Amino acid sequence: MSEIEFEPAEGEIAVEFAALDIEFHPLLNLRGGMIVNPIGSFNQNHDGPKWEFTDRPISATQLLPATWSNAGFGLYGKKYSGDWMFGYEAYLSSGFDGTVINNEQNKTYLPAAKNNVERFEESNSGEPLYTGKIAFRNNKIGEIGLSYMGGAYNKYYDDGSDIDDRRTLSVFVVDFNTTLPTLNTFITGEWAWINVDVPETYTQQYGNKQYGGFVDIVQPVLKKKILGWDNATLNLACRLEYVDWNVGKFRETGGKIGDETWSVVGGFSFRPNAQTVLRLNYRHQRTKDLLKNPPVLLGGFSFGISTYF
Repeated sequence: MSEIEFEPAEGEIAVEFAALDIEFHPLLNLRGGMIVNPIGSFNQNHDGPKWEFTDRPISATQLLPATWSNAGFGLYGKKYSGDWMFGYEAYLSSGFDGTVINNEQNKTYLPAAKNNVERFEESNSGEPLYTGKIAFRNNKIGEIGLSYMGGAYNKYYDDGSDIDDRRTLSVFVVDFNTTLPTLNTFITGEWAWINVDVPETYTQQYGNKQYGGFVDIVQPVLKKKILGWDNATLNLACRLEYVDWNVGKFRETGGKIGDETWSVVGGFSFRPNAQTVLRLNYRHQRTKDLLKNPPVLLGGFSFGISTYF
């Protein structure tokens, strides 16, 4: 299986996913190649036609590094029993590097590591990145997933000598989705906690703890034959988002550190079929800087079309 993408369209052509799967048993499958790490739910399910919003979640792309793929291998499997499903994934892969704290954003920023294309050839730290996820689903209740990703991110050992302290990062994510009966309201979201071993020589603008997430609520309001489409659907949608890139207090004053964003996105979506969506969104967003000065406000409409082809 493989996926080639144009992202951005005028920029480059890239292979995002290319893996070989070998099935020994439904609960025991080997996967190797260029994998998409199973951290949260969005990273592996980021295709535009699946979502009712033109923008990807802030927490998935500016807190977590979606879309995040690496060279690696591991095991996965699923087991079904009645209304229940259990699934797991566990991989060793290449991963992060020192740019998570040494970057143009001048803060702890995991997505900066996406710029290092050498991660598809070698691990910067000399160690694998560990990624694992377990998920449980009940057809009448919904699905919940628990995932972890972590390991060393800096190059601390070279040619037989220690050149730095070993520094690690860890990411924990809870994701869920459910459909409410009768109303058919679809709810999905994820929440992430990040811990990064930041050197003491760095200033407090580099956070060692971060968290954030999103919740999408999608309510179908009309499903019928429209303009020749037999199963067209009109939806109302709302997304709630929050990200804090620097959780904690200033040592000198005890005041809370800022560097946080929250937003509310509402909109309409029209689906002539399950694989195509037209979306009109409005975003209201507030961002506070490190010192929690009055927030920078952002608001505006966006319209988008997304489909598979």
